[in-house]
Amino acid sequence: MNSPQLQRGVFLALLFAVTAAFGWILLPFFGAVFWSMALAILFTPLYRRLLARMGKRRTPAALATLAIVLVIVILPLVVIATSLVQDVAEVAQRVRSGQLNFAGYVQQVVAALPQWLANLLDRFGLSNMEAMLSKLSAVAAQASQAIGQQALSIGQNTLDFIVGFFVMLYLLFFLMRDGADLSKTIRQALPLARPHTHYLLNKFTTVIRATIKGNIAVAAAQGLLGGVAFALLGVQGALLWGVVMAFLSLLPAVGAALIWAPVAIWFLATGAIFKGLVLIFVGVFVIGLVDNLLRPLLVGKDTQMPDYIVLISTIGGMAIFGINGFVIGPVIAALFMAVWSLFAESNEEDGNAPPFPPAQ
Repeated sequence: MNSPQLQRGVFLALLFAVTAAFGWILLPFFGAVFWSMALAILFTPLYRRLLARMGKRRTPAALATLAIVLVIVILPLVVIATSLVQDVAEVAQRVRSGQLNFAGYVQQVVAALPQWLANLLDRFGLSNMEAMLSKLSAVAAQASQAIGQQALSIGQNTLDFIVGFFVMLYLLFFLMRDGADLSKTIRQALPLARPHTHYLLNKFTTVIRATIKGNIAVAAAQGLLGGVAFALLGVQGALLWGVVMAFLSLLPAVGAALIWAPVAIWFLATGAIFKGLVLIFVGVFVIGLVDNLLRPLLVGKDTQMPDYIVLISTIGGMAIFGINGFVIGPVIAALFMAVWSLFAESNEEDGNAPPFPPAQ
């Protein structure tokens, strides 16, 4: 019997099927689609200002915004990536040739330890340094091999990267130009109360904007400060280690210290006391201060999430989605908190539709 209920059920099943199929088609370009959306959200205020100055002509305003994105975001990343590839190749070559001997560095550190600490290592069964050094040598060899394989993989996937890059720019232009109409269509299509839809979409855009601006600002500041400190102290591959510190600084509280702290320990153990103390001072009171001051102001304040939620969601997001996860993780966490907040308030209304939450 062709009842209305059956028709609606079939239609919903078809809606789900074609939506899943469309998502499957877009999956190879997930990164390009995601970053085009993120950049569109981030630069929409700039687009609106340009739109007002250009007499409400959307296409020239979108093209001007796209040009600005290329100049202040894309081109600097290309320059850094080019220099980084050269540094990675040089470090990998030095590891393979034995000029960078991580096992020897660890041996120097262990030999410089005070006797009480050496006894403590012996008590916990960590005094067998030959076994530890052999493991470190194996890890270093595997790391150099992985670096070489990754470089080869990057070369083989150059075409995919170029295609994804231009897809991102293409989508960014249209999302910038037609974003308002698209947002209105989404709000009308979602089967939610209008205030809830407005609230959740605003939360989504706010978290993306705050996460990207905050994390990128913190990462750039910590990577720059760490790289400059390494260069002034004579550490080889300062650009590489600065980029690594910038990447690790996406992890709140612990990121950049994973790089500068071992280098400071090595300085102290090898007799370069002044360099070690300078690096510790810079790491704790300069690099660490950037994280402690900027991240709560730029990320936690706008997202209105506790620091531990930001930390856990960032780590979990990066574990699942890779580099994209430092944005996706906090966004999912923020939407999780927002939806449950609406649900909790709905219970207070005795089954009625939940009220629109207070402005935050």
